[in-house]
Parts: sequence; structure tokens; C-alpha cells
Amino acid sequence: MADDVFKALADPTRRRILDELMERNSQTLFEICARLTTRHGLGLSRQAVSQHLAVLEAAGLVVTRREGRYKFHDLNTDPLEHIVSRWLGPKTPKTPKTPESTP
Repeated sequence: MADDVFKALADPTRRRILDELMERNSQTLFEICARLTTRHGLGLSRQAVSQHLAVLEAAGLVVTRREGRYKFHDLNTDPLEHIVSRWLGPKTPKTPKTPESTP
């Protein structure tokens, strides 16, 4: 699962999509394409953005829901929280260096 998250985050376009969803959740494909074009100057086709969204969805970073004929995309930060807790974990106090422990 973490490998999928890192693969998804490796691409700058996918990071921009996540930024846009962070700023405003529940966007359609059309809205995401429009924001990428107007705010970032990315002239990607709807198919290309759809493929990026599929990678983000496979990694669990984006969840979708349908309402009528519209498909909305929402940011899911759970996979990121899992990675952060894996490596950062709870804060533990650092042990002070004593003269005996230094080489």
C-alpha cells in the first residue's frame, strides 16, 4: 500500500491534483481539469487527468462517489497519516549526550 502512495506522489501533476482537492474537495473531472489549466497552466486532456486520478484512487488518496450523472473526487488523507505514523511515530524524548557516550 505504501508503495502505491509513493508512486502516486512521485508525479508533480498528481501532487497538484491533490493540492486542488485539498483546497476544494468534491470536484468533478471537468472542474479538476479547469483548475489545472487556469491555475497551473497545464493543458492536459481529460483522459490524462482521468488516468492520474485512477492512480491516486488506487493508492487510496482519492475516493469517488457518484451523484446522478456526476462523479465527485474527494481527498483521503488516511494513507498519508499511516506513513507519517509509521516513521515519525509518537515523539519520544531524546536522551542527552553525556561525555562518556561520545567518542
